[in-house]
Amino acid sequence: MTLGGSVQTPLSAKRGLDIARIVLCLVAGSATATEGYLDMHVHTAGIGAGGSGAFVGAEMRGNVRFRFYLSAFGVSEEELEAEGDGLVIRKISAGVAESKQVARAVILAMDGVVADGELDREATQFFVPNDFVAAEVKRYDNLCYGASVNPYRHDALARLEQAREDGALLVKWIPNIMHFDPADAAIEPFYRKLIELDLPLLSHAGNEQAFADARDDLGDPRRLAFPLSLGVTVIAAHIATTGKNEGEGNFERILPMFAEYPNLYSEVSSLTQLNKRNYLKRALDVPGLDARLLYGTDYPLQFFPLVSSLWHLRHIGVGTARLVGSIPNRWDRDVALKRAIGTPEHVFARSAELLDVERCTEPPALDETGAQSAMLTGLTAAEPR
Repeated sequence: MTLGGSVQTPLSAKRGLDIARIVLCLVAGSATATEGYLDMHVHTAGIGAGGSGAFVGAEMRGNVRFRFYLSAFGVSEEELEAEGDGLVIRKISAGVAESKQVARAVILAMDGVVADGELDREATQFFVPNDFVAAEVKRYDNLCYGASVNPYRHDALARLEQAREDGALLVKWIPNIMHFDPADAAIEPFYRKLIELDLPLLSHAGNEQAFADARDDLGDPRRLAFPLSLGVTVIAAHIATTGKNEGEGNFERILPMFAEYPNLYSEVSSLTQLNKRNYLKRALDVPGLDARLLYGTDYPLQFFPLVSSLWHLRHIGVGTARLVGSIPNRWDRDVALKRAIGTPEHVFARSAELLDVERCTEPPALDETGAQSAMLTGLTAAEPR
Protein backbone atom coordinates (compact mmCIF):
# COMPACT_ATOMS: atom_id res chain seq x y z
CA MET A 1 0.00 0.00 0.00
CA THR A 2 1.24 3.48 -0.82
CA LEU A 3 0.00 6.90 0.10
CA GLY A 4 -1.83 8.69 -2.68
CA GLY A 5 -0.88 12.20 -3.68
CA SER A 6 -3.13 15.22 -3.22
CA VAL A 7 -4.99 16.59 -6.24
CA GLN A 8 -5.37 20.31 -6.88
CA THR A 9 -9.04 21.15 -7.43
CA PRO A 10 -10.20 24.30 -9.26
CA LEU A 11 -11.96 26.86 -7.05
CA SER A 12 -15.31 26.45 -8.81
CA ALA A 13 -15.16 22.70 -8.34
CA LYS A 14 -14.26 23.18 -4.68
CA ARG A 15 -17.40 25.24 -4.16
CA GLY A 16 -19.42 22.42 -5.70
CA LEU A 17 -17.71 19.91 -3.43
CA ASP A 18 -18.54 22.08 -0.40
CA ILE A 19 -22.22 22.03 -1.35
CA ALA A 20 -22.15 18.25 -1.80
CA ARG A 21 -20.43 17.77 1.54
CA ILE A 22 -22.98 19.96 3.30
CA VAL A 23 -25.74 17.74 1.95
CA LEU A 24 -23.85 14.63 3.08
CA CYS A 25 -23.43 16.11 6.55
CA LEU A 26 -27.16 16.77 6.85
CA VAL A 27 -28.49 13.40 5.77
CA ALA A 28 -27.43 9.78 6.15
CA GLY A 29 -26.58 7.96 2.98
CA SER A 30 -28.06 4.50 3.49
CA ALA A 31 -30.28 2.22 5.49
CA THR A 32 -27.30 1.42 7.70
CA ALA A 33 -27.07 5.05 8.72
CA THR A 34 -30.81 5.08 9.40
CA GLU A 35 -30.35 2.17 11.79
CA GLY A 36 -27.41 3.93 13.38
CA TYR A 37 -23.71 3.25 13.59
CA LEU A 38 -21.70 1.54 16.33
CA ASP A 39 -18.98 3.65 17.97
CA MET A 40 -16.50 0.97 18.99
CA HIS A 41 -14.07 3.22 20.91
CA VAL A 42 -15.57 5.06 23.89
CA HIS A 43 -13.76 5.58 27.19
CA THR A 44 -15.17 6.00 30.66
CA ALA A 45 -13.36 6.77 33.91
CA GLY A 46 -13.93 7.05 37.63
CA ILE A 47 -12.52 7.97 41.01
CA GLY A 48 -13.95 5.03 42.96
CA ALA A 49 -17.21 6.78 43.79
CA GLY A 50 -20.18 4.53 44.42
CA GLY A 51 -17.95 1.50 44.92
CA SER A 52 -16.93 1.30 41.26
CA GLY A 53 -13.37 0.19 41.97
CA ALA A 54 -12.10 2.63 39.36
CA PHE A 55 -9.31 5.09 40.09
CA VAL A 56 -7.00 7.67 38.59
CA GLY A 57 -3.41 7.37 39.80
CA ALA A 58 -1.78 10.15 41.80
CA GLU A 59 0.53 11.20 38.95
CA MET A 60 -2.33 11.46 36.48
CA ARG A 61 -4.66 13.09 38.98
CA GLY A 62 -2.09 15.81 39.56
CA ASN A 63 -1.70 16.37 35.83
CA VAL A 64 -3.47 19.24 34.04
CA ARG A 65 -5.09 16.65 31.74
CA PHE A 66 -7.26 15.38 34.62
CA ARG A 67 -9.32 18.58 34.79
CA PHE A 68 -9.70 18.69 31.04
CA TYR A 69 -10.98 15.12 30.99
CA LEU A 70 -13.51 15.75 33.75
CA SER A 71 -14.82 18.68 31.72
CA ALA A 72 -14.90 16.57 28.55
CA PHE A 73 -16.96 13.92 30.35
CA GLY A 74 -19.29 16.67 31.55
CA VAL A 75 -18.84 15.93 35.25
CA SER A 76 -17.13 17.31 38.33
CA GLU A 77 -15.48 15.44 41.19
CA GLU A 78 -18.27 16.63 43.44
CA GLU A 79 -20.92 15.19 41.14
CA LEU A 80 -19.10 11.87 40.96
CA GLU A 81 -18.83 11.70 44.75
CA ALA A 82 -22.53 12.43 45.07
CA GLU A 83 -23.87 10.19 42.27
CA GLY A 84 -21.14 7.61 41.71
CA ASP A 85 -18.86 6.89 38.76
CA GLY A 86 -21.81 5.46 36.85
CA LEU A 87 -22.77 9.07 36.15
CA VAL A 88 -20.19 9.20 33.34
CA ILE A 89 -21.70 6.19 31.62
CA ARG A 90 -25.21 7.55 32.09
CA LYS A 91 -24.18 10.76 30.32
CA ILE A 92 -22.61 8.78 27.49
CA SER A 93 -25.82 6.83 27.02
CA ALA A 94 -27.84 10.06 26.95
CA GLY A 95 -25.53 11.57 24.33
CA VAL A 96 -25.75 8.52 22.10
CA ALA A 97 -29.54 8.47 22.52
CA GLU A 98 -29.70 12.02 21.16
CA SER A 99 -27.54 11.17 18.14
CA LYS A 100 -29.16 10.88 14.73
CA GLN A 101 -26.21 8.88 13.37
CA VAL A 102 -24.84 6.65 16.15
CA ALA A 103 -27.10 4.07 17.77
CA ARG A 104 -24.69 2.28 20.12
CA ALA A 105 -21.31 2.69 21.77
CA VAL A 106 -18.78 0.21 23.17
CA ILE A 107 -17.73 1.37 26.64
CA LEU A 108 -14.15 0.33 27.37
CA ALA A 109 -12.81 -0.94 30.66
CA MET A 110 -9.11 -0.33 31.30
CA ASP A 111 -6.76 -2.64 33.17
CA GLY A 112 -3.56 -1.39 34.75
CA VAL A 113 0.08 -2.29 35.26
CA VAL A 114 0.63 -5.79 36.65
CA ALA A 115 3.52 -6.95 38.83
CA ASP A 116 3.89 -10.53 40.05
CA GLY A 117 0.51 -11.38 38.59
CA GLU A 118 -1.44 -8.70 40.48
CA LEU A 119 -2.51 -5.10 39.83
CA ASP A 120 0.25 -2.63 40.67
CA ARG A 121 -1.84 0.28 41.88
CA GLU A 122 1.11 2.62 42.37
CA ALA A 123 2.32 2.22 38.79
CA THR A 124 -1.16 2.42 37.23
CA GLN A 125 -2.32 5.81 35.91
CA PHE A 126 -5.88 4.88 34.99
CA PHE A 127 -8.00 1.89 35.98
CA VAL A 128 -11.61 0.97 35.16
CA PRO A 129 -12.57 -2.57 36.22
CA ASN A 130 -14.36 -4.99 33.95
CA ASP A 131 -17.14 -5.86 36.38
CA PHE A 132 -18.06 -2.20 36.84
CA VAL A 133 -18.36 -1.55 33.09
CA ALA A 134 -20.12 -4.86 32.43
CA ALA A 135 -22.70 -4.03 35.11
CA GLU A 136 -23.30 -0.45 34.07
CA VAL A 137 -23.77 -1.02 30.34
CA LYS A 138 -26.51 -3.58 31.06
CA ARG A 139 -28.60 -0.68 32.31
CA TYR A 140 -28.75 0.91 28.85
CA ASP A 141 -29.95 -0.57 25.58
CA ASN A 142 -27.58 1.61 23.54
CA LEU A 143 -24.33 0.60 25.23
CA CYS A 144 -22.06 -2.43 24.80
CA TYR A 145 -19.17 -3.78 26.86
CA GLY A 146 -15.48 -3.73 25.98
CA ALA A 147 -13.27 -5.60 28.46
CA SER A 148 -9.62 -5.04 29.37
CA VAL A 149 -7.23 -7.67 30.72
CA ASN A 150 -3.50 -7.32 31.24
CA PRO A 151 -2.07 -10.64 29.92
CA TYR A 152 0.39 -10.84 32.80
CA ARG A 153 -2.33 -11.26 35.44
CA HIS A 154 -2.09 -14.68 37.07
CA ASP A 155 -5.76 -15.29 36.24
CA ALA A 156 -5.75 -13.60 32.84
CA LEU A 157 -7.34 -16.51 30.99
CA ALA A 158 -10.14 -16.83 33.54
CA ARG A 159 -10.76 -13.10 33.23
CA LEU A 160 -11.11 -13.47 29.47
CA GLU A 161 -13.65 -16.23 29.95
CA GLN A 162 -15.60 -14.07 32.41
CA ALA A 163 -15.49 -11.12 30.02
CA ARG A 164 -16.93 -13.25 27.22
CA GLU A 165 -19.63 -14.61 29.54
CA ASP A 166 -20.53 -11.03 30.49
CA GLY A 167 -21.01 -10.07 26.85
CA ALA A 168 -17.74 -8.35 25.93
CA LEU A 169 -17.40 -7.48 22.26
CA LEU A 170 -13.64 -7.03 22.41
CA VAL A 171 -10.61 -6.65 24.67
CA LYS A 172 -8.89 -3.27 24.92
CA TRP A 173 -5.20 -2.61 25.59
CA ILE A 174 -2.89 0.38 25.84
CA PRO A 175 0.50 -1.37 26.16
CA ASN A 176 2.27 2.01 26.45
CA ILE A 177 0.73 2.64 29.89
CA MET A 178 0.03 -0.98 30.91
CA HIS A 179 3.77 -1.70 30.52
CA PHE A 180 3.93 -4.97 28.62
CA ASP A 181 5.19 -6.07 25.23
CA PRO A 182 2.54 -7.46 22.83
CA ALA A 183 5.32 -9.38 21.08
CA ASP A 184 6.26 -11.38 24.21
CA ALA A 185 6.06 -15.08 23.34
CA ALA A 186 5.14 -15.85 26.96
CA ILE A 187 1.61 -14.50 26.39
CA GLU A 188 0.80 -16.87 23.53
CA PRO A 189 -1.78 -18.73 25.71
CA PHE A 190 -3.60 -15.41 26.15
CA TYR A 191 -3.78 -14.94 22.39
CA ARG A 192 -4.97 -18.51 21.90
CA LYS A 193 -7.77 -17.86 24.39
CA LEU A 194 -8.83 -14.71 22.51
CA ILE A 195 -9.19 -16.81 19.37
CA GLU A 196 -11.10 -19.53 21.20
CA LEU A 197 -13.54 -16.98 22.66
CA ASP A 198 -13.88 -15.00 19.43
CA LEU A 199 -12.74 -11.80 21.13
CA PRO A 200 -11.03 -9.23 18.86
CA LEU A 201 -8.14 -7.30 20.37
CA LEU A 202 -8.33 -3.49 20.22
CA SER A 203 -4.77 -2.42 20.95
CA HIS A 204 -3.45 1.13 20.99
CA ALA A 205 -0.81 1.66 18.30
CA GLY A 206 1.57 4.59 18.02
CA ASN A 207 2.60 7.04 20.70
CA GLU A 208 0.29 7.62 23.68
CA GLN A 209 -0.10 11.32 24.46
CA ALA A 210 -3.21 11.33 26.65
CA PHE A 211 -1.46 10.36 29.88
CA ALA A 212 1.20 11.74 32.18
CA ASP A 213 3.85 9.38 30.80
CA ALA A 214 4.09 6.38 28.51
CA ARG A 215 6.55 3.80 27.15
CA ASP A 216 5.98 4.49 23.49
CA ASP A 217 8.28 1.76 22.20
CA LEU A 218 5.52 -0.63 23.35
CA GLY A 219 3.12 1.10 20.94
CA ASP A 220 5.17 0.08 17.90
CA PRO A 221 2.59 -1.51 15.55
CA ARG A 222 5.14 -4.10 14.44
CA ARG A 223 4.85 -5.65 17.92
CA LEU A 224 1.35 -6.73 16.94
CA ALA A 225 2.75 -9.06 14.28
CA PHE A 226 2.97 -11.88 16.85
CA PRO A 227 -0.75 -12.09 17.74
CA LEU A 228 -1.63 -11.50 14.08
CA SER A 229 0.55 -14.45 13.06
CA LEU A 230 -1.39 -16.65 15.49
CA GLY A 231 -4.72 -15.64 13.99
CA VAL A 232 -5.98 -13.07 16.51
CA THR A 233 -8.30 -10.44 15.03
CA VAL A 234 -6.40 -7.26 15.87
CA ILE A 235 -7.76 -3.73 15.61
CA ALA A 236 -4.74 -1.43 15.79
CA ALA A 237 -6.22 1.80 17.13
CA HIS A 238 -5.80 5.11 15.29
CA ILE A 239 -3.82 3.49 12.42
CA ALA A 240 -0.72 4.13 14.56
CA THR A 241 -0.80 7.80 13.56
CA THR A 242 1.70 9.22 16.04
CA GLY A 243 5.36 8.73 16.79
CA LYS A 244 8.27 6.79 15.34
CA ASN A 245 10.11 3.57 16.00
CA GLU A 246 13.46 2.59 14.55
CA GLY A 247 13.54 5.91 12.72
CA GLU A 248 10.33 5.25 10.81
CA GLY A 249 6.89 6.77 11.38
CA ASN A 250 4.47 4.35 13.03
CA PHE A 251 1.85 5.09 10.37
CA GLU A 252 4.33 4.06 7.67
CA ARG A 253 5.31 1.00 9.74
CA ILE A 254 1.79 -0.36 9.94
CA LEU A 255 0.74 0.08 6.29
CA PRO A 256 2.60 -2.96 4.86
CA MET A 257 1.10 -5.13 7.60
CA PHE A 258 -2.40 -4.87 6.12
CA ALA A 259 -1.27 -6.76 3.03
CA GLU A 260 0.47 -9.40 5.12
CA TYR A 261 -2.28 -10.01 7.68
CA PRO A 262 -5.93 -10.24 6.54
CA ASN A 263 -6.96 -10.30 10.22
CA LEU A 264 -5.56 -6.79 10.83
CA TYR A 265 -7.99 -3.88 11.08
CA SER A 266 -7.78 -0.33 12.30
CA GLU A 267 -10.21 2.49 13.05
CA VAL A 268 -10.68 6.21 12.54
CA SER A 269 -11.05 7.34 16.16
CA SER A 270 -9.05 10.46 17.11
CA LEU A 271 -8.02 11.13 13.49
CA THR A 272 -9.64 14.58 13.45
CA GLN A 273 -7.66 15.81 16.44
CA LEU A 274 -5.39 18.81 15.95
CA ASN A 275 -2.24 16.76 16.47
CA LYS A 276 -3.41 14.26 13.81
CA ARG A 277 -4.87 16.57 11.20
CA ASN A 278 -4.40 15.38 7.62
CA TYR A 279 -3.94 11.77 8.74
CA LEU A 280 -7.53 10.75 7.97
CA LYS A 281 -7.25 12.08 4.43
CA ARG A 282 -3.86 10.41 4.03
CA ALA A 283 -5.30 7.10 5.21
CA LEU A 284 -8.28 7.34 2.86
CA ASP A 285 -5.87 7.97 -0.03
CA VAL A 286 -4.15 4.61 0.60
CA PRO A 287 -5.68 2.15 -1.92
CA GLY A 288 -7.74 -0.50 -0.16
CA LEU A 289 -7.11 0.69 3.39
CA ASP A 290 -10.71 1.85 3.87
CA ALA A 291 -11.77 -1.81 3.60
CA ARG A 292 -9.98 -2.45 6.93
CA LEU A 293 -11.21 0.59 8.86
CA LEU A 294 -13.90 0.73 11.56
CA TYR A 295 -15.75 3.68 13.05
CA GLY A 296 -14.93 5.03 16.50
CA THR A 297 -14.60 8.39 18.25
CA ASP A 298 -12.12 7.95 21.14
CA TYR A 299 -14.71 9.76 23.32
CA PRO A 300 -14.31 11.99 25.32
CA LEU A 301 -11.39 13.40 23.30
CA GLN A 302 -13.57 15.52 21.03
CA PHE A 303 -13.45 18.87 22.81
CA PHE A 304 -12.20 22.22 21.46
CA PRO A 305 -9.40 23.04 20.81
CA LEU A 306 -8.29 19.41 20.47
CA VAL A 307 -10.94 18.79 17.80
CA SER A 308 -12.52 21.38 15.53
CA SER A 309 -13.81 21.37 11.98
CA LEU A 310 -11.73 24.54 11.51
CA TRP A 311 -8.54 22.46 11.58
CA HIS A 312 -9.66 20.76 8.34
CA LEU A 313 -10.40 23.71 6.06
CA ARG A 314 -7.87 22.41 3.57
CA HIS A 315 -10.06 19.36 2.97
CA ILE A 316 -13.63 20.51 3.60
CA GLY A 317 -13.79 24.26 2.98
CA VAL A 318 -15.14 27.09 5.13
CA GLY A 319 -18.84 26.50 4.47
CA THR A 320 -18.76 22.85 5.43
CA ALA A 321 -16.57 23.58 8.46
CA ARG A 322 -19.11 26.08 9.77
CA LEU A 323 -21.98 23.68 9.23
CA VAL A 324 -20.19 20.80 10.95
CA GLY A 325 -19.20 23.05 13.84
CA SER A 326 -22.82 24.02 14.38
CA ILE A 327 -23.99 20.44 14.99
CA PRO A 328 -24.73 20.17 18.73
CA ASN A 329 -24.41 16.42 19.29
CA ARG A 330 -20.81 15.19 19.63
CA TRP A 331 -21.40 11.94 17.78
CA ASP A 332 -23.29 13.57 14.93
CA ARG A 333 -20.59 16.22 14.63
CA ASP A 334 -17.89 13.53 14.55
CA VAL A 335 -19.68 11.56 11.83
CA ALA A 336 -20.33 14.72 9.80
CA LEU A 337 -16.70 15.84 9.94
CA LYS A 338 -15.30 12.45 9.00
CA ARG A 339 -17.86 12.06 6.22
CA ALA A 340 -17.01 15.53 4.89
CA ILE A 341 -13.32 14.61 4.77
CA GLY A 342 -14.27 11.64 2.62
CA THR A 343 -14.82 8.66 4.91
CA PRO A 344 -17.02 6.21 2.97
CA GLU A 345 -20.24 4.69 4.28
CA HIS A 346 -18.79 1.20 4.69
CA VAL A 347 -16.25 2.44 7.25
CA PHE A 348 -19.04 3.71 9.49
CA ALA A 349 -20.97 0.47 9.05
CA ARG A 350 -18.07 -1.92 9.59
CA SER A 351 -17.88 -1.68 13.39
CA ALA A 352 -21.26 -3.40 13.70
CA GLU A 353 -20.28 -5.93 11.05
CA LEU A 354 -16.95 -7.03 12.55
CA LEU A 355 -18.07 -6.99 16.19
CA ASP A 356 -20.82 -9.27 17.48
CA VAL A 357 -23.40 -6.68 18.52
CA GLU A 358 -25.85 -9.45 19.41
CA ARG A 359 -23.90 -9.73 22.65
CA CYS A 360 -25.16 -6.27 23.57
CA THR A 361 -28.72 -7.55 23.65
CA GLU A 362 -28.18 -10.78 25.56
CA PRO A 363 -30.62 -11.02 28.51
CA PRO A 364 -29.36 -10.22 32.02
CA ALA A 365 -27.97 -13.09 34.04
CA LEU A 366 -30.30 -14.52 36.68
CA ASP A 367 -29.36 -15.94 40.05
CA GLU A 368 -30.67 -19.21 41.44
CA THR A 369 -33.92 -17.55 42.57
CA GLY A 370 -34.54 -16.05 39.12
CA ALA A 371 -33.71 -12.52 40.26
CA GLN A 372 -31.37 -10.18 38.46
CA SER A 373 -27.76 -10.68 39.39
CA ALA A 374 -25.70 -8.18 41.36
CA MET A 375 -24.31 -7.05 38.03
CA LEU A 376 -27.57 -5.19 37.48
CA THR A 377 -28.82 -4.43 40.94
CA GLY A 378 -25.69 -2.57 41.99
CA LEU A 379 -22.08 -2.98 42.98
CA THR A 380 -20.73 -3.19 46.50
CA ALA A 381 -17.64 -1.23 47.41
CA ALA A 382 -14.56 -3.22 46.50
CA GLU A 383 -10.82 -2.81 46.24
CA PRO A 384 -9.45 -2.67 42.67
CA ARG A 385 -8.37 -6.08 41.53
